[in-house]
Amino acid sequence: MQTELYLDEQQLTALPDTVAAQTQLVTLSAFRNQLTTLPAWLWTLGELRLLNLGENRLQTVAEDIRALRHLHTLDLGHNQLTALPDALGDLEGLTRFLYLGHNRLASLGGGVTRLAALRYLNVADNRLDALPESIGAMARLRELRVQGNRLPGLPASLGRLAELRELHLTGNRITSLPEAVGSLRELRHLDLRANALHELPESVGMLRELRHLDLRANALRELPDVLATLPRLEKLDLRWNRGLRLPGWLADLEARGCTVLS
Repeated sequence: MQTELYLDEQQLTALPDTVAAQTQLVTLSAFRNQLTTLPAWLWTLGELRLLNLGENRLQTVAEDIRALRHLHTLDLGHNQLTALPDALGDLEGLTRFLYLGHNRLASLGGGVTRLAALRYLNVADNRLDALPESIGAMARLRELRVQGNRLPGLPASLGRLAELRELHLTGNRITSLPEAVGSLRELRHLDLRANALHELPESVGMLRELRHLDLRANALRELPDVLATLPRLEKLDLRWNRGLRLPGWLADLEARGCTVLS
């Protein structure tokens, strides 16, 4: 029996009802079509592990998605979603990948933050003006992409994401970082480009695994000296911070092999 079905780029306006009988499907991909709604029978395909519905015209997803209990990868990106079903949080098997970028979400919703085992979350290019405090419960996250939203700041609970390695925040409205950011001890890549940062907390000196720090196009006036102590920093980008006073220790960073762009 067929276990994989690819219906990508076929200008479909609806999923074919014949798919309903393929109850052993593990992979169903129908990206880049013209789907506006999803049939009720989709949620009866209980063996699905991967569901790709990206680049369609979906505005809602039913709470019945909770029935896909084996799902580990879900792509709903590049649609027209304004809200998420709370039932997403019931998908305990959703551990690998959740892509919600390029929608119209104004709120992340508590359901997503119940996915305590999820490792990759992308909510870039939405309309988010806050991350919920409950995001700190997503303890297994390794990569979080929230670029292109409207965030003025970050919750302190973000510091509980002890396994986070990449944090992408380009193009928000962030004016300051919580001291708790220093608790992200596994962080390798921190992208803060095109925000409104005036300063960085001293706790950034605790990011001992950090390799890449992008601070382009902010409003920084000075840098904390603790940045000079980051032992694994490979690239520090400071361009387009008008009025930034460049400290002498930048030369020391460069001397040890770190690329400094200013």
